[in-house]
Amino acid sequence: MRHPSLANIEWQDLRQLKPTETVYNIFLSLPFLLLSWWSAWQGFWLLALAATFFFFTAALRQAHDCYHRTLGVSKVATELMLFMLSITMLCSTHAIRHTHLNHHRDPLGDSDVEGNWARLPWYQAILGGGIFSIMIQWFGLTHGSSRNRMLVGFDMLLIFAVIATAFITMHPVLMYHVLVMILANTMVGFFAVWSVHHGCDEVVYARSERHPLINLLTFNLLYHIEHHLFPAVPTNHLPALAKRLDATAPQWTQQPVIPFLAPVNKYPVVNMNKNSNSLNTEVSLIKES
Repeated sequence: MRHPSLANIEWQDLRQLKPTETVYNIFLSLPFLLLSWWSAWQGFWLLALAATFFFFTAALRQAHDCYHRTLGVSKVATELMLFMLSITMLCSTHAIRHTHLNHHRDPLGDSDVEGNWARLPWYQAILGGGIFSIMIQWFGLTHGSSRNRMLVGFDMLLIFAVIATAFITMHPVLMYHVLVMILANTMVGFFAVWSVHHGCDEVVYARSERHPLINLLTFNLLYHIEHHLFPAVPTNHLPALAKRLDATAPQWTQQPVIPFLAPVNKYPVVNMNKNSNSLNTEVSLIKES
C-alpha cells in the first residue's frame, strides 16, 4: 500500500520505453568495456581505469534494471543479459537479484541483508566490502528458489571459467579485467548501498541526488528514493519522476546522497521535522489499517 502523500503522483506513463531507450539500455556498458580493454592493451592505465569505472557503473544500472524487469526486453532476454553481466562483472547477478528484491520487500528491516550494510560506519562499509559481496551472493544462493539456484550455479561456472582462463593464459588484458572487477565488487557495498541508505530509517529509507553532473556520471542510479517508491519506473525516467515528487511530495526527497552538494540542488528545501512527523503518522495509519 502506498503512502497517502504519493496517491496523486502520476507515474504509470513513465513505465513505457521508446525503442531507442531500450537499445540504449542494452548496449549502455559495452563502449566503456571495449575502451577499458583497448586502453589496458595499449598500456594507457589511467584511461583504462576511468573506462572501467564507467563500465562497472553502467553495468550496475543494467543489472538493476534487469532485476526489476525495466530494461525494456523480454523475460528470456533479461536472463541472457544477466548471464552476460555475470561474466563481465564477475559476480552472480542472479544471486544478487534475489537479495535485491528482498531488500525492496523489507527496506532496512531485519531481513534486509543488502540494506543493513548502510547501518555500518562509512569506513567499515569500505573495509568490509569483500564480505558484503560474498554475503549478498550467498543469501541469493541459499534463499532463492531451486530454479534460481540453478541460474546462480551457472553464473558461478561462467565466472570461474573467466578467472581460470585469465590465470592460465596470463593475458594482460584479461588479468587486468579480473583484478579490477574483484576490486570493483568490494566497493559496491559502500557506493551502491551505504551511500544511498546511510542515516535513513524505515520511514524515509533512501536518499536521492539532485546534482546534474553526479547523476550524469552515475547513469541516474542515485535517484534512489524515487526508485524505491516506484520500482516499476525504468531508470531512464527517474529524473522525470523526481521532478513530480519534488513538486507534489518533497518530504520524500530531501536527503541528498552527497550532502555538501545540496546547496546547488535546484529543488526547494522543506521543513523536514514537520514532514517527517507527517510521514510517521502516515506509516502508523497504514499499519493500523
